[in-house]
Amino acid sequence: MNREKISRQMYIDWYSVAPGVWRIKDLFVNMYLIHNPSDKTWVLLDAGLSTSAHKIKKVANHLFWPDSTPSAIILTHAHFDHTGSLRKLADDWDVPVYAHSLEKPYLTGSSSYPPPDPSVGGGLMSLLSFMYPKKPTDIADRLVILPEDGSIPVLPEWRYYHTPGHAPGHISLFRQSDRLLLAGDAFVTTCQESALSVLTQKRKVHGPPKYFTYNWGSAERSVKTLAALEPEIVATGHGQPMAGEELREELHHLANNFREMAVPSSGRYVDEPALVNHEGVQYTPPAHNRNLLLATAGIATAAIVGFLVARNRSRLNLWRG
Repeated sequence: MNREKISRQMYIDWYSVAPGVWRIKDLFVNMYLIHNPSDKTWVLLDAGLSTSAHKIKKVANHLFWPDSTPSAIILTHAHFDHTGSLRKLADDWDVPVYAHSLEKPYLTGSSSYPPPDPSVGGGLMSLLSFMYPKKPTDIADRLVILPEDGSIPVLPEWRYYHTPGHAPGHISLFRQSDRLLLAGDAFVTTCQESALSVLTQKRKVHGPPKYFTYNWGSAERSVKTLAALEPEIVATGHGQPMAGEELREELHHLANNFREMAVPSSGRYVDEPALVNHEGVQYTPPAHNRNLLLATAGIATAAIVGFLVARNRSRLNLWRG
């Protein structure tokens, strides 16, 4: 592989979002590397898919060598696409993992999340959600619960906001100095339910991924909380970063019209949320139309083949271009 191709691949996979913050994309999910200028350390925000560890280490070595081990890993939440490489990275680096107290059951193996809801519609990513990994991660030996006051011990310039709805202990990180918001999946900047949108990465503010959101009332309040911060730059768990007035207008529009724009017309958690506490899930409402979901499974399986083919062709064109 020649130098030009190596450079192009590195550019496609990661880039700077703001001073001291870099985004890495793996397939359909983002991770962030955050530099801490007070002590010249860095932290990883979220651990991506099971395929992400090598990519994360590659970028970390490029940016921080010889100090390419972070001081910690922070989780916005513990869904499978944010913890896929968590155990490997935490063990390889021998570092703590910080998360909100309400995420503890899903990080100690004691509870699974509320089941995903393929009936919410919106596209292939929703239809396939019944296939996504559901078992909790167990990193109890490395877990450190974040302080309740919103501070982040390893990132003194940052604060976190508890933004539940998509996950019980979901958090979003905010840096006041430049109003940079790392929102996780509290809202995203692509239509994550649609495989086509995931492939094209067209920038537009959307609500949290519908198929995993278990409490729409909490999700709405979380978006309103983040809109009130008036962020200048936003980087989310899915989609590309956005900035400036366009970002704020779209975010406020979502916050003010959340029910119409973000909440699906029907779904398992639309009329009745799952009930959760510090011990995990206590109750989930019944699933919607099981027979319909089984019928769509065949369609979804066929459609994913087309999605993968289109993705591979897109990558091939990028290499050739």
